[in-house]
Amino acid sequence: MTLSASMQKPATQSKSRLSVPLDGYWFGPQRHAATGQTTFGLYAPNAHHVSLVLDGSSGADSQRVDVQVAMTADASRPAGWFSATVAQVEPGQSYGFVIDDELRVPDPASRWQPDDVHCGSVVVASADAYPWHCPDWQGRPFEEAVIMEVHVGTATPEGTFAALQQKLDYYADLGVTALELMPLADFPGPYNWGYDGVLPFAPDSTYGTPDDLRALIDAAHQRGLMMYLDVVYNHFGPEGNYMYGYAAKLFNRRQKTPWGDGLQLGRDGAGQVLRRMFIENACYWLCDYRFDGLRLDAVHALDPAVQVDFLTDLALTVRATVARQSAGGSPRHVHLMLENDFNQASLLSPGLYNAQWNDDAHHAFHVTLTGECDGYYADYHHATSSASGMAHLGRCLAEGFAYQGEPSPFRQGEDRGEASQTLPPTAFINFLQNHDQIGNRAFGDRLSTLASEAARHAAMALLLLSPAIPMLFMGEAWQAETPFLFFCDLGPHLNPKIVKGRRNEFAHFAAFADQAMLKAIPDPTVRQTVDRSTLNWQALDEPGPQNWLRRVRQLLALRRQAIWPLLKSGLAMSGRWTIAHQTVLTVSWHETESGRPLWTLVANLSDALVPVDAEPAWIKASGLKPLYSTHPGQTPVDDPAVVSWPAWAVAVWAGEVS
Repeated sequence: MTLSASMQKPATQSKSRLSVPLDGYWFGPQRHAATGQTTFGLYAPNAHHVSLVLDGSSGADSQRVDVQVAMTADASRPAGWFSATVAQVEPGQSYGFVIDDELRVPDPASRWQPDDVHCGSVVVASADAYPWHCPDWQGRPFEEAVIMEVHVGTATPEGTFAALQQKLDYYADLGVTALELMPLADFPGPYNWGYDGVLPFAPDSTYGTPDDLRALIDAAHQRGLMMYLDVVYNHFGPEGNYMYGYAAKLFNRRQKTPWGDGLQLGRDGAGQVLRRMFIENACYWLCDYRFDGLRLDAVHALDPAVQVDFLTDLALTVRATVARQSAGGSPRHVHLMLENDFNQASLLSPGLYNAQWNDDAHHAFHVTLTGECDGYYADYHHATSSASGMAHLGRCLAEGFAYQGEPSPFRQGEDRGEASQTLPPTAFINFLQNHDQIGNRAFGDRLSTLASEAARHAAMALLLLSPAIPMLFMGEAWQAETPFLFFCDLGPHLNPKIVKGRRNEFAHFAAFADQAMLKAIPDPTVRQTVDRSTLNWQALDEPGPQNWLRRVRQLLALRRQAIWPLLKSGLAMSGRWTIAHQTVLTVSWHETESGRPLWTLVANLSDALVPVDAEPAWIKASGLKPLYSTHPGQTPVDDPAVVSWPAWAVAVWAGEVS
């Protein structure tokens, strides 16, 4: 999820604190093993009284006999918290809460909603009851991460956890080491990208049961695959969010986001409760489902007054809680990642966040490959220099962010970002495509329909053979042409507004000045749009996709062979970049302390032949050895006598870790 509007910058300091693990869950049904009783809780400061309703049936005609239990104020929790403890509640029990004898609502911390967001919540069995096949899985070092972003509902024709499980061998064989699932939090309707979730603990029932999700994660671990999850802590979706009716204090009406009111995430009152809810949620996915990492969506949209403090609190608590769960065994590798338009390098440090999605790198790649310069791409393209996008790309590959405090023209000259050149390459997740960058286009165009095959081959080589963590979007490895369109179904009241809003997004672009073009934008609320976005696995039988899969397998094999040892060596690395003839980009990395060369990429990012200059002295004297060429036998990596760089050629030299 991206953010096009400029937003107030956050405070840069966080209160010093120790890493303290959670002392148990406040949210969701909590079973007490010693007594067999279950406690239900709800934060409802707007309510005068709250009742727990346990759904039931009895008699020959199976008529429902609901049990209603008055909940009382809980002095052990913040003011406004109601709780009730009852006996003989088993997994499968449906329940809900009644506010002031009028409004029945699901549990905002429901673990499962089999009948969608407006219906009853269901008690599920403890995670310990699941028969894990890989109970001792400890994850993998982040240096080994090769991420594939996946939307469960369109990754297979069936759109389920079970169907995705059947594709795990494909991903493992390809050389991917982590699947990142787009958000699973229960959303309204039968299909959604996932960012309209309103029940953050409940995996959406459209995809399967909680145990279906555990089976997927367990099967991935059996194949050496990590599993990451995209989580949303900056807003709740617009449909099915009942908390406004009984806990309005959770929302910050003074802070607006592109998706509605902001959230209270301070340390007192309602902020304390919602902060606790999200931190518990992060621990829940990592501990109860055994995800290996989380990507926090659009953290630039959090309240700037508390953003750094909240993110720090979450990271420290999560890591302490996972460490306590691992006590007595090998520590788990848990990876925390951010989407952050502010480019806050200070959050990317040991003990906090491993890495950030590097939108700068994507934008620089995209401008270089396509020449597009509308919208935020304007920051990576300057009319006075044909190499402008390439310069940003060089800086991203060598130093991390393109914007490290410089003014952003797209953001009306605001300074953007923090210095990143001293961070390790693994602090950045680079990509050529993701759900946003495809799906936020009017027709969901993939790069396979926007750039030549030669250009895409060059970009893939740069992505997979540079030290930053690479990420692909589902289908990208075989260059799928299936669009990935924006879609959701929020019901008859909101759907017309969604359609109108979607088309208004593009009305100011010259390409959509014609009303017929605007009307051609697919309706995001109909099933046909989802079907068009679903991967076509039969395409893998065709020669073109097979050729691409061979390329990607080769590149990832070289990454395992040459880059993983370099990243895991612990060497401090620094990068630098140059451009020759306006199109030949050279990026190199060296050991920071000694200056010893470690890695060099050279790429002609144009459609023209370009003269080969004499190799820089630091390449000749470096001892680096040829590793890869997109054009075997036609570049200096294969033959020093070559006098011209072919169009879209990439050559790579690598050193050995001493």
